[in-house]
Amino acid sequence: MTGRWRPETLAVHLGLEPDAATGALVPPLHLATTFERGADGEYPRGYVYSRSDNPTRAAFEHAMAQLEGGREAAAFASGSAAAAAVLRSVPAGGHLVVPDDMYHGLRTLLERVLVPAGLRLTAVDMSDLAAVRGAVRAETRLVWVETPSNPQLKVTDIAGVVSVAREAEAAYGAPVWVAVDGTWTPPPWQPAFDLGADLVVHATTKYLSGHSDVLGGVVVAAPAARPEPDDPWPRVRDIQRLEGGVAGPFDAWLALRGLRTLAVRLAVQAENAATLAAFLVAHPAVREVRYPGLPAHPNHEVAARQMRAFGAMLSFRLAGGEAAARAVAGRVRLFTRATSLGGVESLIEHRASIEPPGGPTPTDLLRVSVGIEHVDDLMDDLSEALAPEVRT
Repeated sequence: MTGRWRPETLAVHLGLEPDAATGALVPPLHLATTFERGADGEYPRGYVYSRSDNPTRAAFEHAMAQLEGGREAAAFASGSAAAAAVLRSVPAGGHLVVPDDMYHGLRTLLERVLVPAGLRLTAVDMSDLAAVRGAVRAETRLVWVETPSNPQLKVTDIAGVVSVAREAEAAYGAPVWVAVDGTWTPPPWQPAFDLGADLVVHATTKYLSGHSDVLGGVVVAAPAARPEPDDPWPRVRDIQRLEGGVAGPFDAWLALRGLRTLAVRLAVQAENAATLAAFLVAHPAVREVRYPGLPAHPNHEVAARQMRAFGAMLSFRLAGGEAAARAVAGRVRLFTRATSLGGVESLIEHRASIEPPGGPTPTDLLRVSVGIEHVDDLMDDLSEALAPEVRT
């Protein structure tokens, strides 16, 4: 498809070209691990072995590249594998700047695996551009942006971070890549490439697939390549194909199917989240609500400038502390107490209890992934769960 279509239209039609052999509208699922060579020993159809490439995975990668506005994409077996490929593309001895509030699994991977392997790390409040600028040094090769952050929903000025990275490149004469974790902001919510990012990473497990039945991740490369060897994309692609942590054909097929309803799901989820955030702000049992769409959010202006919708994730803290947070999570009936996000069902979680001890997440915080249920039912469920916490 041509680039003139908007993301909402692209998501429906990408990968749906009629099958050349049968005319079938739904793309076939290619489970083969190996492919026939020609009589001359070459591979006339372009496929050799599924670790290197697979027709179904290639269709999903092509769709994601177009949808995100990039030039290529690489699909992985999980979001963590996709993120790890980007982080490990930094040469040993290189320095990374990461958010002080970020997905705990990635933070743990950095601390337990990548730092001992030779990477150096500085975590800062990335909503403060001065802090980002102060953390970048001559050895910095990657700034990892997660916005809104997980689970406290801090907002980072992506264009501002890119400007800091380009200043450092000019000062030190070495590339500084900016990678954006777009898991919470799938297309068209936050066009990171329009803001200058080099790479965008998604856990396809979440919004892109949308039904809590796929495990996967994808990395998308910026539309314009950097001169070699300053471009991070070849490193990411090598890690994908040589290590083999690729998305399986069925997971890629399901993720491609999920894209077809992406726009309509996102529209309902964002609208529901905004309504729930306003409801929670006014509730006497709630101490604080973190949602970028609220004017009181400390980075609301930045979010309004770079996001086309404020997302469907929010977190809130209870006036009664950790005991109240756990009790409220225990009383919900419609919300499901579960890890993950981005599915059609609404989830709630006492986040600190799943993270390693001593992390930055407040113990009185509940993280909410808002689904597509009727918003009045969601509000009724939260209202009943919160009612015992109201102080008289």
